Amino acid sequence: MADPTAYIFSNFPKNLMKGKFGDLSGAGVTVKCLLMTSDATISQEEWETLTDVNNDTHEVSGDGYTTGGAEATTKAVTEATKVTTFDADDVTWTSSTITARYSILYLSTGTAGTSYLIGYADFGEDKSSSSGDFTVAWDASGILTLTVP
Repeated sequence: MADPTAYIFSNFPKNLMKGKFGDLSGAGVTVKCLLMTSDATISQEEWETLTDVNNDTHEVSGDGYTTGGAEATTKAVTEATKVTTFDADDVTWTSSTITARYSILYLSTGTAGTSYLIGYADFGEDKSSSSGDFTVAWDASGILTLTVP
C-alpha cells in the first residue's frame, strides 16, 4: 500500500496559537489516534474538536479497538535550525479485527468539545487487520513539522 496522504485540520494552527494544546510532548497532555471507516465524510475546513468526529458516527468498531482510539506514546518535540517537529511512537491495535480508511490525531482532554483535532491521514483505500496488528505508522521524519522560512 502506498504511504497515506496526511493533512492538518484548518483549525489546528488557530488553536495551537491560542494555547489549546499546551506542551504536546508534556506528561500531562494526551494525544490519541482514532480510526474512521470509508463512510466518513471528513471536513478538513470545518472540523475542530472531537465533537465533530463523533457527529459523523463512522468511527471504526471491532475486536481490539476501543472507541476514541489509542494513545500516541513517547511524544517528543524537537527543534533544529528553523524547524520544529512533533513525533510519537507508531500506534498499534494488537490482536484486532478492524477495517479503516482514515486515522485522526487529536488532543484528548476527556471532553469531546475541548479535544482539539490536529490532523488526519487518508490511507487511500481500506486497511484491515484480522486477529492481528493494525498499525498507524508515522512518517520517519515526524508526525508534524513546522518550518520557519
